[in-house]
Amino acid sequence: MIDANKRKAIFLLHNEGMGVREISRHLRVSTNTVSNIIIHKGQLPETIRQDKINVDPELLRNLHAKCDGYVQRIYEILTEDRGISIGYSTLTRNIRELNLGQPKNQRCDQIPDVAGAEMQHDTSPYTVRFGTSRVKVIGSIIYMRYSKMRYLKFYRSFNRFAMKCFIHEALTFWGYAAPVTIIDNTNLARLRGTGKNAVMAPEMKQFAKQYGFEFVCHEVRHSNRKAGNERSFYTVETNFFPGRNFESLEDMNQQAFDWATIRMPNRPVSKTKMIPAKAFEHEQGFLKKLPAYITPPYLAHERGTDQYGYAAVDGNFYWVPGKTRFNVKVLQFCDHVEIYHKRKKLAEYKLPLDGVKNEKFSPAGEPKPKYQPNNRKRPTAGEEKILRAAALEIDAYLTFALTMKGKTRHRFVRQLYTLHKKTALSVFAQALKRALKYRIKSVETIENIIRLLLRQSNYEMPLPQINEAFANRPAYLEGRFADEVDLSIYKE
Repeated sequence: MIDANKRKAIFLLHNEGMGVREISRHLRVSTNTVSNIIIHKGQLPETIRQDKINVDPELLRNLHAKCDGYVQRIYEILTEDRGISIGYSTLTRNIRELNLGQPKNQRCDQIPDVAGAEMQHDTSPYTVRFGTSRVKVIGSIIYMRYSKMRYLKFYRSFNRFAMKCFIHEALTFWGYAAPVTIIDNTNLARLRGTGKNAVMAPEMKQFAKQYGFEFVCHEVRHSNRKAGNERSFYTVETNFFPGRNFESLEDMNQQAFDWATIRMPNRPVSKTKMIPAKAFEHEQGFLKKLPAYITPPYLAHERGTDQYGYAAVDGNFYWVPGKTRFNVKVLQFCDHVEIYHKRKKLAEYKLPLDGVKNEKFSPAGEPKPKYQPNNRKRPTAGEEKILRAAALEIDAYLTFALTMKGKTRHRFVRQLYTLHKKTALSVFAQALKRALKYRIKSVETIENIIRLLLRQSNYEMPLPQINEAFANRPAYLEGRFADEVDLSIYKE
């Protein structure tokens, strides 16, 4: 195809009196092409495609409405029922030309980078490996558009409270906030509407007001409006994850904190060679400085104290000081809980590590409470793991027997584990192998099998394994001058 500049040159040479053959020889263009360009006065001709198959527009509109917009079904009706031979791509183009498909997206405005103008926030799901297990996490990034500063943290789940905690943590770390935070149309902050018509939830509007900014939703399908944040997630996938190992969520977040606040701010941006940390120092003069203290976000829980002095919060049990039972208010902050009664603070506890549930907590430095919480669960995952690892016969039997749920399952595992601790492993494994053969699920019957095996084989108890280093233990050295123990009663 002859480009526009060459076409103009051919036409100008023709106007200056140069012949068609001479133009063809000098510019190495065929004489027919030169003649055609001269006819169109050096302009590109507008070509109109002539379709071999013409489908009645009114028919397409009716079928589109009848088939709820499913083009594949429209294609089947035209080719099979109507006998119209039309290509699928031609059909989709005709539908687009009639504006029957989804409306075209409006162009996104190009916003210049202005110091102190805006921040951007978004989340992205990932599947990572903690040790040997794969888990799903949610990555959250807040991004200063002008200086390219980032703050990154990962969560098991991300809700409105987690969003508040994350933004509070990031902004208090920086000490500054931009007047606008661009977000997508997430229900975590939005009450109704989308884009410029979005109305923020009063709770989130009041939260943002403390830091001097407001949430703004971009238009639907205009994710490039926060392209800096989208690019940040790509950088996480290509620079943070590769070559790193994580043992836990806490370990992952510590590495993410160092990466986002130390490494990346001091690394030049690839295109402009700008250093984010220095750009942020300049941008601080245009940002809003945060107050000296802002109350961290928290959730308020009304809880009762059980007869043993515990209050349950989020699957764990916290001991409440005092000797009487009363209702308390538990404030759950981002990293700790505080327990109040009649506006008096009774105790404060750090939140447990990720995944810790069904645990009890008491004040540090004081004697631990004597009793267990009233409703504390007693899981048997640990006992089951020990049993399965002891022998293949035991693992096979548990796979067969553990079909029940709830208390029945836990009771069965505990009874089996207790029997395992009282019986030699070889005899216990042999008994469960026989129980599996005859489909037995009764612990009492398994005990009878063990007795039968011991009688038939004249089984002798193995000698206990004694660690010869016991004589060096402090307890042994301390009691070596004590009186000898009288064991004569055992000889009778």
